[in-house]
Amino acid sequence: MKIIVQKFGGTSVADSICREQVAKNIIGALKKGFKPVVVVSAMGRQGAPYATDTLKNLVTEIFKDVPARELDLIMSCGEIISSVVLANVLNKKGYKAKSLTGGQAGILTDDNFGNAQVIDFNPETILKTIKNGYIPVVSGFQGITKSGEITTLGRGGSDTTAAILGAGIKAERVEIYTDVDGIMTADPRILSEARVIETITYDEVFQLSNEGAKVIHPKAVEIAMMNNVPLVIKNFKNQGDGTLITSYSNKERNISLNKNSKVVTGIAHTANIAQVTVISESENSKEEIELFNALAQSGISIDLINLFPKLKVFTIKKDKIEKTVEVLEELKANYKIIDKCVKISLVGAGMRDVPGVMARVVKTLNSKGIKILQTSDSNTTISVLIEENNLVEAVRSLHREFHLDSKKSKIYFQM
Repeated sequence: MKIIVQKFGGTSVADSICREQVAKNIIGALKKGFKPVVVVSAMGRQGAPYATDTLKNLVTEIFKDVPARELDLIMSCGEIISSVVLANVLNKKGYKAKSLTGGQAGILTDDNFGNAQVIDFNPETILKTIKNGYIPVVSGFQGITKSGEITTLGRGGSDTTAAILGAGIKAERVEIYTDVDGIMTADPRILSEARVIETITYDEVFQLSNEGAKVIHPKAVEIAMMNNVPLVIKNFKNQGDGTLITSYSNKERNISLNKNSKVVTGIAHTANIAQVTVISESENSKEEIELFNALAQSGISIDLINLFPKLKVFTIKKDKIEKTVEVLEELKANYKIIDKCVKISLVGAGMRDVPGVMARVVKTLNSKGIKILQTSDSNTTISVLIEENNLVEAVRSLHREFHLDSKKSKIYFQM
C-alpha cells in the first residue's frame, strides 16, 4: 500500500473555490494509485472567521490572562472545522472521507499548552481508516495528552503534524501544499529573478528556514530528516513539481560536485536587526561573562557574536534595543548601536570545503559599495550583516554572482 501525506495550508482551504482545487489534488493522488492521508490547517489567515488568530482573539480581546488550556481549546477549533468541511467536499464527490482530530489520529503530546511536544504517535486509527476505504482528513496543529486534554503544537504545527504522520505510517512522501510554487532561490517579494529550487537537502532547507525563509517549519524538516521521509513543497493551484527535500550520500555528493555545480543553493534574509558593539578598556573576562549573563537574564537573545579581547560585537532583534540599552547602562558599558540592519545568509551544501566563497561574497558587495558590518560562517552557510537600505541590491548581486538566476536552478546532486 503506497501512502502519501498531503498537507494543505490555511489559504488552500480558505474558500469553496480553493477547496475544490484541494479536492482535485487529493483525487489526483488516488488516481495515481496512492492512498492519501490529508492534513489541514485552519481556514485563511487572521481576520478570516475561522483562522487560528481570529478564534484566539475572540477571548483575548475581551478577557485578560486567559488560561493556556482554554486558549488551546479555542485555537484547535479552526483545524477541526477545516477537516470536517473538506471531508464533506470529498464525500459529495463520491470519495469516502473521515475527519479526525489530532488526538483521534493518534498524536499524543505533553501538557505544555500552546507549544506541546509530541511524545508518541499511534498510527492504528489512520491505517484502519484507510483499510476501510476512507480518506483520513486530519486536523493539523494539535494533539491530546494522556489525560485527554487538547493541546496545540505551536507555530507551524500543521507542518509538524504532517511530518509526524508521514514518519509514523511510513509514507512514500509528505507533500506540503501552499500558495507558492516551492522553495525559492531568494525571496520573490524583493527579487523577481528568484526561481524555484527543484531539489534541496534537509540540512539546506533547515538552514534556510532558520535564516528567514518561511516556507516550511524547521521542526517538520527535522522530523522528516530523522526518519528519511521525502518532503515536497508544492503550489495547490497548479501541477508543477515544486521542490523536493531529501537526503543524499557522501559518495553521491562527491560525484555531483563537479565544475557545473552551484555552491550556493539559496539566499535568505532576516530583517529588523540591530548591531551592538561593546568596547572595553581592559581584557577582563569577568566583564564579558557579566555582560552576557545580564543580557540572558533580561530575556535578550543574541546572534552573530564576534568576541575580541577588548571588543564584543553581536546582534539583537530590533524590538529588544530599549531593553538592551537598559542592561548596558546598568553595567556602565561603553557601547554603540546600529539599529537598521539586515542579515543575509547564503546556504548551500556545495560550499563545504570549497575555497573562495567568502571572497566572492566580499568582492560582490564591495563592488556595489555595500558595507559589510559583520560576518559569520559554517560549513554550509555564510551570513553577512549590512544596512537594511542595501537589502535588495545585495540579494540581487549575490543571486547573480552565484548563478541562481539561471533557468537551471536545480541543485546538481545525484539523487
